[in-house]
Amino acid sequence: MIEEIEDCARSLGVSFFGQADIRSVRSGFLLDPDTSARFDFALSLGVRLSDAVLEDIRSEPTPLYFHHYKQANYVLDRAAHLVSLRLQERGYRALPVAASQVIDWQGQRGHVSHKKIGVLAGLGWIGRNNLLVNPEAGSRLRLVSVLTDMHLEPGDRLANGCGSCRRCVLVCPAGAVKDDPGSFDHLACYEKLREFRRRGLVGQYICGVCVRACRGPISC
Repeated sequence: MIEEIEDCARSLGVSFFGQADIRSVRSGFLLDPDTSARFDFALSLGVRLSDAVLEDIRSEPTPLYFHHYKQANYVLDRAAHLVSLRLQERGYRALPVAASQVIDWQGQRGHVSHKKIGVLAGLGWIGRNNLLVNPEAGSRLRLVSVLTDMHLEPGDRLANGCGSCRRCVLVCPAGAVKDDPGSFDHLACYEKLREFRRRGLVGQYICGVCVRACRGPISC
């Protein structure tokens, strides 16, 4: 059945598909604990972003990127919704979690951590830029998650492959990206996002500069 679900997701525009056991991270979800407890597994779905759109970014987000960002989220949310319905039709519980519904902007947290689920699904690792880094796409992708009680076989977790690459460190306009991924400065990042929005560059707290920089380890 999982092949059928993956085929469904890819037909809806999904580029990356992974399976995760989320029991080790669900205590950190910003969901009702009773809701979280119903789901031991998750599907991690990703769409690749346009290189051409990202290459248009220099030191700040662009209107072009803002529109592209929203469209990527639309594709992800639609795919997650339809995949969850397919699982429900087969008798399983399934909860689609929006790709970009931030609950805590200062802490940059949503209902779940899509990137942590992506790591557990074997889609990548957390880079210095505090984003999921995929071996193929770097950070040039966006993610969504579908929680489920269907038993899934998790993907193999990937070792951090950033190596000596510091492209994201060098370009971050907030100075938030550090050599140690665990030292990422969430508050500095948030303040820069607020500045971009206050200046009217984009209508949401997004940047894209470190996303542009991360084309994958092979580029470093």
